[in-house]
Amino acid sequence: MRIRTRALGVLLALASLTACSDGGSWTGTVTDSAGVTIVVNTDRGMWGEGEGWTLEEELRIGTIEGDLEYQFGQIGLIAVDSRDRIFVLDMQARDVRVFSSDGTYEQTIAQPGSGPGELGAQIGALFMGPGDTLLIPDLANQRVNRYAPDGTSLGSFPLRLENGLPMSIVATRTGVVAEQVRPISLPDMPARDSMDFIVTLATDGSVLDTLMRFPPGAALVVDSRGAQRTIFAAEPVWTLSDELELFFGITSEYRISVFDPEGNLRRIVTKPVEPTPVTERDKEMMWEVIEQQIRDAVPPDNFVEFMQQARQTITFAEFFPAFVSMSIGPNGSIWVQHLRPPAEVTEEELETYDMQQDIGSRDWDVFDPDGRYLGVVTMPPRFTPRIILGGKIYGVWRDDLDVQYAVRLRIVEG
Repeated sequence: MRIRTRALGVLLALASLTACSDGGSWTGTVTDSAGVTIVVNTDRGMWGEGEGWTLEEELRIGTIEGDLEYQFGQIGLIAVDSRDRIFVLDMQARDVRVFSSDGTYEQTIAQPGSGPGELGAQIGALFMGPGDTLLIPDLANQRVNRYAPDGTSLGSFPLRLENGLPMSIVATRTGVVAEQVRPISLPDMPARDSMDFIVTLATDGSVLDTLMRFPPGAALVVDSRGAQRTIFAAEPVWTLSDELELFFGITSEYRISVFDPEGNLRRIVTKPVEPTPVTERDKEMMWEVIEQQIRDAVPPDNFVEFMQQARQTITFAEFFPAFVSMSIGPNGSIWVQHLRPPAEVTEEELETYDMQQDIGSRDWDVFDPDGRYLGVVTMPPRFTPRIILGGKIYGVWRDDLDVQYAVRLRIVEG
């Protein structure tokens, strides 16, 4: 009975999609392979002229001068609690500013230091856990700080680097926190499993469940010889929906696999993309950025040494990734970010170019919940999205002076 029901569901889905394509709105195909729906898209989206989604700015927090609470140095990630309060992590000030949903400053959480509740120099991420518990990984102090909804410190738990490097962390709107870990082999330590893994975490840092294991990417390799970095190398990219569906892909190809909460593969979504070679000009542009970052970070007497080390440990992939990142948008839509080759960056933009923030394009492919390609949404100039929550996008906008602002955009569905 269950087999027949599933088959009937597939036939109904195929009939529905065929009806859509008959109208010319979608040109892809859907097939079923052992219970896995395979959605093959073309380059043409379902949106016609004037039908796509647009973005409207509805809130901007920040100022060049005036109240210090509204002045940001270097904004890291942004979190939003169940009351739509906005938590902005300032990596330079090493604190978190809390604003109401209308942008009014409420309080500051944490301060620089190594004591309880204080933040070290290597921070950039924060996440909203269960019950609006705020979590901030602190690499310098090798711990994860925890804060109550009112901002008081709840202590911390160790950042267990012996288990591997935390590559990325995702928090759902329902308070589930998941982390991708890459095992590392260090001198005088037993050899570790070479597979990356994604786990869900409790608020005390303990592992609740292992969601997936997969081969590691090539962008960062850490072993007894040290760290080797390959810029533009293929890497795993993933995210979680509020329903705990796992969306996973390797950036070497435009292929997204969707797993249900029990870990069963349910859908594969593909879209054609031509491999783009990394040119010598792209490499030159990246070396200019790396050189400037080293100049800004080390004393002049140490510049040559650090630059030589960078030349020995950094290489480049032959081709660019097929995409950079992905997220879940309104109504279960899937958002996938394009890549922007460095050779397309203007000389003016290069002055404030950030390797982490600016490698992604302003253009994002949008798919409906079934994986059918809708079209492209383009982010505003000088805006870097941090999180997409329902119909809102929270991110960082930089003005012509490179002053940063926390911005909220509204997704307008045409």
